[in-house]
Amino acid sequence: MPDTKTIEVEDPHALPASAIEADRNPAAAELEAREEPRARESEARASPQATAIEPAATPPHLKSAPEQRRRRALPFIVTAIAVAVAGVLGTAMWNAYMGAPWTRDGTVRAYVVTMAPEVAGRIVELPVADNQFVHKGDLLMVIDQTNYKIAVSLAEAAAQQALVNAQNTGKQSWRRQQLSTLAVTVEEQQTFQTNALSSQAQYQQAQANLAQGRVNLERTEIRSPVNGWVTNLLTQRGDYVNVGSNVVSLVDADSFWIDGYFEETSIARIREGDHASIKLMGYPQTVRGHVGSIARGINVANAQPNGQGLANVNPIFTWVRLAQRIPVRIHIDEVPEGVVLAAGMTGTVQIDPRR
Repeated sequence: MPDTKTIEVEDPHALPASAIEADRNPAAAELEAREEPRARESEARASPQATAIEPAATPPHLKSAPEQRRRRALPFIVTAIAVAVAGVLGTAMWNAYMGAPWTRDGTVRAYVVTMAPEVAGRIVELPVADNQFVHKGDLLMVIDQTNYKIAVSLAEAAAQQALVNAQNTGKQSWRRQQLSTLAVTVEEQQTFQTNALSSQAQYQQAQANLAQGRVNLERTEIRSPVNGWVTNLLTQRGDYVNVGSNVVSLVDADSFWIDGYFEETSIARIREGDHASIKLMGYPQTVRGHVGSIARGINVANAQPNGQGLANVNPIFTWVRLAQRIPVRIHIDEVPEGVVLAAGMTGTVQIDPRR
């Protein structure tokens, strides 16, 4: 007989052997289901790393509800804090820039004393240097005194001669006045008396010339009238100076103040005595002061007549008016350490009006 092969075809609808066995023995299947959790617990005790990693894999939907609410509220809290801080800063900036009068057009000012010789001559001594601080009465320069010493000597001699002549003519006039008209005529008495008066006047004139010569000699030494700094010194020893020519300039150290040029719309809120804060452009520190005075006038272009005497009126736009700036003098009360004031510096001036 021919060989026959048996081909087994697997039925897709066939149940697994374990299921079939479970159907045949339900008691055994129930026992196996009870033993399966115990086996898992024993495996977990044997491998602790698995249990440690297992909670991290907890699905998001299983997390606690309070934690989710906190996470959802965090962006709103941050936004509210940011809005509050921005509101506080905005209010402070508004009060600083709009509530109090302020201007960036502030300038440090000081008086400058110009020293011009009252006598001419050659400079023989110049003991100061540029930007040097000098005290009141310090020697700045000396002009050649030779000619002026000679002039004083001549004036002294002339005064001595005039004194002798005045004394002699005075005695002669006194003697003539003691004689009678039989010994001397009235005309002669009057002549001697006039000569005596003339000699006395000449002596007084000689005394005045002597005083002028001594003053000129003193003026050959130029001394500082204030405490301050020598600035822009261009004169050198040996230069010849004329009367009235500026040779030395001094910045008065005790005269510094600040001019703040405020718009006329802010003048109504400024009073004399109001506290002022000055922030110089070159220093981070703040200079303190108070309002000393407010200027009472500025130049008006429309008030200047032209060459024919007619009013010179500048045209303006109908809807645009530029506010004029009024100078406000700020008296300096406190200069921070390390701040060096120089005339011409610029800064921001803020006034704190008194309530």
